[in-house]
Amino acid sequence: MANRMILNETSYIGAGAIENIVAEAKVRGYKKALAVTDRDLIKFNVATKVTDLLKANNLAFEIFDEVKANPTINVVLAGIEKFKAAGADYLLAIGGGSSIDTAKAIGIIVKNPEFSDVRSLEGVADTKNKCVDIIAVPTTAGTAAEVTINYVITDEEKKRKFVCVDPHDIPVIAVVDSEMMSSMPKGLTAATGMDALTHAIEGYITKGAWELTDALHLKAIEIIGRSLRSAVNNEPKGREDMALGQYVAGMGFSNVGLGIVHGMAHPLGAFYDTPHGIANAVLLPYVMEYNAEATGYKYREIARAMGVQGVDSMSQDEYRKAAIDAVKKLSEDVGIPKVLNEIGVKEEDLQALSESAFADACTPGNPRDTSVEEILAIYKKAFK
Repeated sequence: MANRMILNETSYIGAGAIENIVAEAKVRGYKKALAVTDRDLIKFNVATKVTDLLKANNLAFEIFDEVKANPTINVVLAGIEKFKAAGADYLLAIGGGSSIDTAKAIGIIVKNPEFSDVRSLEGVADTKNKCVDIIAVPTTAGTAAEVTINYVITDEEKKRKFVCVDPHDIPVIAVVDSEMMSSMPKGLTAATGMDALTHAIEGYITKGAWELTDALHLKAIEIIGRSLRSAVNNEPKGREDMALGQYVAGMGFSNVGLGIVHGMAHPLGAFYDTPHGIANAVLLPYVMEYNAEATGYKYREIARAMGVQGVDSMSQDEYRKAAIDAVKKLSEDVGIPKVLNEIGVKEEDLQALSESAFADACTPGNPRDTSVEEILAIYKKAFK
């Protein structure tokens, strides 16, 4: 069986990369952008770094700034109407995963109107047409949505998040500029960085992993492990390394899938609007403990990539513990809560959360087959 790799057509990575947006828009003959972002990024003059470039170069655009964390069906529908009313012909997604995911859903439905019921995109939708061209400009170093074929939408009515996987949704251009991330506060930097680490670790041990994605994920773990602390302290080198590390992780996991850390994190976002990175970060060590028996030698390489010394002289139990401890230490150092009850999870919801997690699209990729009962046991262990 052949392994598939899908990546961006073009990516620009490095400080000042947004300068390339102008030339790309002109050479591609784009007429008008719909800039998909959120009000805070406008308010704090982050998104305006990009829109000011467009203004200075007489490139037409309108702004859709209704994106929020854990974007909803109604936000997507409003964005579709805005795109049509604006007469736009491409999307410029400026923000974290929420902005880019919103743009993906807008772009898919505009080009595939038979999927106008947003819920119909759940899972692997059989869309026929590539989405509206997207230039994705991440402002967080975590989701790697700019290089993935995945997006996540929240169904507020049913209190659930659903994952959409579609090769037609990948942005045409990714612009990964660490200067766009410099205004992230410490808490958001930590949360999104741990999200990126979760992508790398889950992608490395998922059932679909293979040699090329293993190389990407181990490199991502190495970069994130050495740079997240300095990124949280807003050091330019740390910011730049994290921008790269999260992108490399995205190159991998987009093509092989994830596991039950994400399967369990998604319901927390749907039930409590928990930031996705925080949910992943709290759950990751507990799920690593659960999955250890199904990972062969891979925790040894995770420990090595995290900077643990002497792993070759360790027993299997020792290097597995070392990998988990290294993740716990990084999480603690950047200020992530240790248990679920610290982030608003309610004990009476754990059964419903477990059922939702078991049904999540990420769960089948977990290296260890699971059940509602076993997921519930992990939630309970992580609760307090």
